[in-house]
Amino acid sequence: MTAYKVLIADDNSVDRKVLSRVVRNQGNEVIEATNGFEAVDIFTEHRPDIVLMDVMMPGLNGKEATRQIKSIANEDFIPVIFLTSLSDAQSLADCLESGGDDFLTKPYNHVVLQAKIDSYHRMSEMHRTLLNQRDEIARVNRHMLQEQRVAKAVYDNVAHAGCLTSPNIRYELSPLAVFNGDVLLAARKPGGGMHVLLGDFTGHGLPAAIGAMPMADIFYGMTAKGFGLREVLREINQKLKSILPVGFFCCAAAVDLAPDRQAASVWMGGVPDCYLLRNDGERIETLSSRHLPLGVMSADKFNDQMTEFPMANGDRLFLWSDGIIEARNSEGEMFGQERLINVVRDSAHASDVYDDIQRAVDEFVDGSEQDDDTTLIEVVMDDALREDKESAVTKAGISQGPRDWSMEYRLEASTLKSFNPVPLMNHIMMEVPGLRAIGGQLYTVVAELFSNAFEHGVLGLHSSMKQSPDGFMEYYRQREKRVAELEEGFVRINMHHTGVGDSGTLTLTLEDSGDGFDYKRHDREEGSGNNYSGRGIPLIESICDSIEYRGKGNEVSVVIHWPLEQAT
Repeated sequence: MTAYKVLIADDNSVDRKVLSRVVRNQGNEVIEATNGFEAVDIFTEHRPDIVLMDVMMPGLNGKEATRQIKSIANEDFIPVIFLTSLSDAQSLADCLESGGDDFLTKPYNHVVLQAKIDSYHRMSEMHRTLLNQRDEIARVNRHMLQEQRVAKAVYDNVAHAGCLTSPNIRYELSPLAVFNGDVLLAARKPGGGMHVLLGDFTGHGLPAAIGAMPMADIFYGMTAKGFGLREVLREINQKLKSILPVGFFCCAAAVDLAPDRQAASVWMGGVPDCYLLRNDGERIETLSSRHLPLGVMSADKFNDQMTEFPMANGDRLFLWSDGIIEARNSEGEMFGQERLINVVRDSAHASDVYDDIQRAVDEFVDGSEQDDDTTLIEVVMDDALREDKESAVTKAGISQGPRDWSMEYRLEASTLKSFNPVPLMNHIMMEVPGLRAIGGQLYTVVAELFSNAFEHGVLGLHSSMKQSPDGFMEYYRQREKRVAELEEGFVRINMHHTGVGDSGTLTLTLEDSGDGFDYKRHDREEGSGNNYSGRGIPLIESICDSIEYRGKGNEVSVVIHWPLEQAT
């Protein structure tokens, strides 16, 4: 039998001695106290396992002594069994109210006494085990929270590494847990413009957020290298398809803002209807999902088709996750799509819509418990997006990268139909540290030269079509049609670089299989206001040190010296 340390507090010496002998004979250690004050002092010093407390004692009675002992014990469970000759119910209830756990009436039954001591000791051990488990859970929880804080910092650095702070963006992310099942990404394209992606993963918290890490990495990495949004979406879909378990996917809305074309191309899969609001506030266009969410379809079945909308300066695109639509009030009623469109319609001005949506949802929910991640974003078309505002990298010596090199890349018709070489060319040029500071300008030059060679040369499209928004739309309809029918043609790209110290020269030459154009006439008419539409040749000329056409105008060579004056 286990020996227990028992404190017996009784002012009657005979009763105390008799009880002490009984408890000792049962194999327990006994400490005696003659009054309440002594009982409190002895408890503080010896910390017994169980206290047998007489109720009626002079000076400090048993009930007051019990209150002090329970206070000293704090979280530890020290059973106090009252010894009393009282029999009325109220007196016994008062004993328990003061902190006592049980009582024994005189004369004592030895068997019952030992049974109570054993029972309460088991309860003490159970309480001690619970406290230890609680402390261990608290320790593990603190460790988990610390790990989550570190993981959250990494997650935020990866997922929010783009340009969400851009003046043309306003957004709100309200996660249900530490991690967010909704993900919001925005990145500037090297040649101007912006990619924006709103994703809503299945579930909430950490499991939902795990998929956001590779998604963000692909989104920012490929956008920075100049890949188109369709290519980015294909890569994200393939990655999510390979890593997410069955039943998990990402509803998404992706937008390619193109200020040079005054247009936005939109891909939506599984998200609620969103709205494009014209700057005058008079016209609202509904954008609906036409595709399955990301991570559902295999690569060969994935549909990357995007819908293009004219979008003038000041026009606003509003995107949200289903957490906005499904926000519930205290009665369990959802906010719903109808209330949302009414808020958009009733706003006094287009610039008020974002704040009005936030206010309407907050008033509707009115403090009700959140049961889903909610995300709202407003994206405004702005002419400033034409400019590449990414900070230039620190100027580096040519010795840190390749110095003198050349390469030639020829694309035949079958490749031109489905492959954009601009990101690859840009990646090769960025291997030269000194060229990284002008990465945006270089991307613009390569993109414009390739666009001219492919669209005007190989496909035979004319810039004059792009004189109006409707003309732009027709231009790109014709482009898709001719690409689908393309059977022959080529574009050849030659890159040649030489470097000396902290400067260098890059020469780019592109040749296409098209009919060319009368570049001599263009030179004569330069400055007459009869230049080509859009950015085109005038933009290339503003960046390059020289531009030279050869043959029948289907070969062009440009020279760029670095560092550029504006990049230093």
